[in-house]
Amino acid sequence: MLQTGEMMNSSSTLQSPHSPRRDPLQPIRLWLDSFPVHNPTIARRLAKLIPPQCPFERDIKFFGRTLLHIPPLCKLNPFYEELVGLRFRALCYLADECGEDVRPYC
Repeated sequence: MLQTGEMMNSSSTLQSPHSPRRDPLQPIRLWLDSFPVHNPTIARRLAKLIPPQCPFERDIKFFGRTLLHIPPLCKLNPFYEELVGLRFRALCYLADECGEDVRPYC
């Protein structure tokens, strides 16, 4: 006969039908999050390549009236947060370790 504690342990090992699915993009996200920034040349390239703000948000106007608003599509990018973090780490490396002025990248 199972004791109460054993019943709880055996039922907790079962997967619930609503458990989160595996993310196929997780390895790329982890790689971007752990990408080392230890080279000033690479840090400068990252700061130049990754934009500081979303370049897609636009208001389309005709005779001074807004006809269409295009929302920031960067939020749809599955790697948006990781890329912003990588750019931030590159700028911090340039400012803290290399003593560079990072205002031209902003």
